[in-house]
Amino acid sequence: MALRITVIGTGYLGATHAACMAELGFEVLGLDIDPDKIAMLTAGRVPMYEPGLAELLVKHVPGHEGSSGRLRFTTSWEEVAEFGDVHFICVNTPQKAGEFAADMSHVDAALTALAPHLSRPALVVGKSTVPVGSAARLAERLAALAPAGEQVELAWNPEFLREGFAVGDTLHPDRLVVGVRSERAEELLREVYATPVAQGVPFVVTDFATAELVKAAANSFLATKISFINAMAEVCETAGADVVQLSKALSYDERIGGKFLNAGLGFGGGCLPKDIRAFMARAGELGADQALTFLREVDSINMRRRSRMVELAREQCGGGFLGRRVAVLGAAFKPNSDDIRDSPALNVAGQIQLQGAQVTVYDPKAMDNARKMFPALAYADSALEAAQGAHVVLHLTEWQEFREMDPEALGSVVSERRILDGRNVLDPVAWRAAGWTYRALGRPS
Repeated sequence: MALRITVIGTGYLGATHAACMAELGFEVLGLDIDPDKIAMLTAGRVPMYEPGLAELLVKHVPGHEGSSGRLRFTTSWEEVAEFGDVHFICVNTPQKAGEFAADMSHVDAALTALAPHLSRPALVVGKSTVPVGSAARLAERLAALAPAGEQVELAWNPEFLREGFAVGDTLHPDRLVVGVRSERAEELLREVYATPVAQGVPFVVTDFATAELVKAAANSFLATKISFINAMAEVCETAGADVVQLSKALSYDERIGGKFLNAGLGFGGGCLPKDIRAFMARAGELGADQALTFLREVDSINMRRRSRMVELAREQCGGGFLGRRVAVLGAAFKPNSDDIRDSPALNVAGQIQLQGAQVTVYDPKAMDNARKMFPALAYADSALEAAQGAHVVLHLTEWQEFREMDPEALGSVVSERRILDGRNVLDPVAWRAAGWTYRALGRPS
């Protein structure tokens, strides 16, 4: 009999995982405690923007023409426990308020709610990003609460999704990591991921702690690489060098590579910032805090980029923001997403607005989320509308729409042709040829 899969938590990670498991041919039941979210998903609508996810949802949720009918949603823990052979926990682990540590309350609550209903053999699989040592603790709790006892096991299978590419990363991952304690758990996960494994995706089997650390180490390395090139941008600004040319030269070294080596406004989102902080906090709890002290500087460099962009904007406004209009192009923390969690663009916009400027923001997908989080900012329905009468334009999220902007068209609506490229992707030659003063982090003026 084919495995049946449940997904606990239907946010960004869970909704994507559920839809992709259905795409791989499994019967899937997703659970969330938010009835409005369940109603939305049941109707075939996605609660966030992720390219390809809406189409995949409609393809498998019942009630749509040509649907496979393999994907359903519920709020019932009893239904989930009865339905599933493999239960994926995909809930959020945000940063604790006022601390660096991860908030495990959602993971703990999900396992505590599910376990008492598990009266037959099952595998519970954690995908959430958690501090090392969490899986061992949760395995003990699962064994204590599940009526089926030792027939219910825990495994850890960290996610490595990139927002904007999550569907492809789930169906065609670059690697699969599973932390298990038995051959049975490994066999079940090999069955779940049989299709990508058959396509040659590496399947790495580890213990719990290593599986947990892979995710923390990967995000820490990526954050370090981003902050390294941004530190070089700081040096370039003082030395009169060009960080874009520097990055290009470095990228030819195969030991370094060019990915995540683009200097700019730095990283944000719901993963890298909180994950490196949680990693530092957990290392301190384990007595290994000295091993990760470098991550404090990684975090500090990242936050300095935002302050530097505010300084550059102030300079372009003649030394002060009072009475000045500033256009901010971008609100999402990265393109192809409507996620504004720890968005560098909105952080900069908010700082400038607090210092007296009239700030107008435009983003292709994140406007609704931005309005809810930053209601004091002004919003426009297009880049041209946002730039109307602006004394300086800030390009802060590298959407393709912004890369393809016509400097002449934008120049026709601004008060002054001044642009700050916070992502170092616009063509300085083209913008300067159109009469713009072009500045970017880490590049000569």
